[in-house]
Amino acid sequence: MSRPRLEAPRGTRDVLPDEHRLRDHVVATAASVFARHGFGHITTPTFEHTEVFQRGVGASTDIVRKEMYTFEDRGGRSITLRPEGTAGVVRAFVQHGMHKLPLPVKLWYTGPMFRYEAPQAGRFREHVQLGAEAIGSDDPRLDAEVICMLQMLYDELGVPGVRLRVGTLG
Repeated sequence: MSRPRLEAPRGTRDVLPDEHRLRDHVVATAASVFARHGFGHITTPTFEHTEVFQRGVGASTDIVRKEMYTFEDRGGRSITLRPEGTAGVVRAFVQHGMHKLPLPVKLWYTGPMFRYEAPQAGRFREHVQLGAEAIGSDDPRLDAEVICMLQMLYDELGVPGVRLRVGTLG
């Protein structure tokens, strides 16, 4: 019988106390900045029905086709460990009738994300993502607010030399 492996799985790592102090500081600072801009904290499940990501991210994307940790639960349902945060936030927005609230609804989140990809320097199969979503408006001023909020976060964290570059996919 082989001996049990006493190491973290490939593409993952342990986060020890010194790094946690830094992470906790980043999250607390982000929470403060986001709250000043009217963003509420939301926590969504670590796993979702696979369809949430197929519809939200796109069934033909590399994330859905190649990078998701998907399994069938005991009830025969297809379940996926979340590869990103936006799809679950949008699902919660719809499920809980947040469209009836004054728009836009501003939400922020943090939590572990999972992607099956080749581990390399600085990229892990399990990582923590922090994000902000403003749902229910196509006003470009809202995009500008989120960009400015991000710059404020970098400034308050004391991150030197940050240059934000804005681009478009379309």
